[in-house]
Amino acid sequence: MGQVVPAPGIIFGDNDNVIPDVVWASNERLPLLLDEAGHLTGAPELVIEVLSAGIENEKRDRELKLKLYSARGVREYWIVDWRKQQVEVYRREQASLKLVATLFNGDELNSSILPDFNCAIASLFT
Repeated sequence: MGQVVPAPGIIFGDNDNVIPDVVWASNERLPLLLDEAGHLTGAPELVIEVLSAGIENEKRDRELKLKLYSARGVREYWIVDWRKQQVEVYRREQASLKLVATLFNGDELNSSILPDFNCAIASLFT
């Protein structure tokens, strides 16, 4: 259905370059996102960020990147907080990313864009 790409660079524009921890893009969309050098130049369907230590890093992932991914058309954005052992799930609703769930150790993560995907949150932190 698609490809997982760890730590890709995404070049949205001259001042909007980011390096998320993981992205997923469908086989249908991926060729449209790649430039001649193999860089992503558009929004994949799913972006995952693992929070880095530090207030500035966390603020960047929770605010700046959320706003950028929302504006650029990412369909889902997952923020993995290893300190709290939780995952925040943002989904595109009415043209922007909205927080739809905060998942904890007893919960399961799934996605409408990955219909056969199911992951126990606890397994992410063991």
